[in-house]
Amino acid sequence: MRSNTFITLLAFTFLQTSTASLEVTGPSEAILEGQDVTLECLDTESELNMSTVHFERFSKYMKRWYRLESDQAYFYRRCFLYDVDVRREEGRLLLFIASIQSWSEGPYRCVSEDSSVADNSSQPLTIPIHYMREVAVHRAGLGYLQRYFNSVQDLKVRLGDDVELECSTSASEAPEYVWAKEGEDWLLPSHKLKLVKVREQDGGRYTCSAQSPTVSSLMKKRTISITVLPEDAAWYETTTGRTVLMICGVGLVLLVVVISLTTYLCRRAKQSKSKGPIDDRSQKKPIYRASVESLPSTASDKQPLV
Repeated sequence: MRSNTFITLLAFTFLQTSTASLEVTGPSEAILEGQDVTLECLDTESELNMSTVHFERFSKYMKRWYRLESDQAYFYRRCFLYDVDVRREEGRLLLFIASIQSWSEGPYRCVSEDSSVADNSSQPLTIPIHYMREVAVHRAGLGYLQRYFNSVQDLKVRLGDDVELECSTSASEAPEYVWAKEGEDWLLPSHKLKLVKVREQDGGRYTCSAQSPTVSSLMKKRTISITVLPEDAAWYETTTGRTVLMICGVGLVLLVVVISLTTYLCRRAKQSKSKGPIDDRSQKKPIYRASVESLPSTASDKQPLV
């Protein structure tokens, strides 16, 4: 008897609990950075009132989920909703992302406010976004700060020097690099280009291409020019020499600013120490009873009060 009662109670509880299942659907093709994306929250069992369902996005920096609704406070919208638009159209829950960027990949999920739903949230969905930044060319073997000052556009080297260039970019997938020279039919499948003891015929325009391994339309290029100077050319005529001069000039300007500021502060401190107390002789002026500057007094003498 007790077992039958337990089974009946279990069956009643199961019937009272909704078996609705939420799912987030997104684009079926590869998404390139800058495209428009639409996500939709679906109830696979058609049992839920979609007005009680909302989108959420996970913040990797705050380590928590945030609700995405257009009626949130201004500060909330500025931080978490500036790139999304939540819409409810004819019982559907849609999320529009205009010109999607790599930091908007998610993950996203749907959450129901109905407590009777056994599993009130969908599986998280992360949007795979393919992107590639602009290609940079610099001398090989340099650190990050040195790369900033040695970005190559027009490289000038002396005859007989060794040149090694490196091509780099930031992308969602490791790209495939290829070097080519204008006017010649050779291709070098590498991110580095090395010229040993450059000759006059090595001068010209070189192009580095970065190609995504999975998206054929995602490719970036960078073209540079190499000029071969005579072997006896002055060191400051080369690209390396000009870079050294620029760094020295910036350092000299900073040194002059520091010396000038230090001198000014030292002089100001010295002047403040040399100043004595203020000697205001006007405060020692005697005040007579009959004068207009006198104070009320019952004394009848004519002597100064101070």
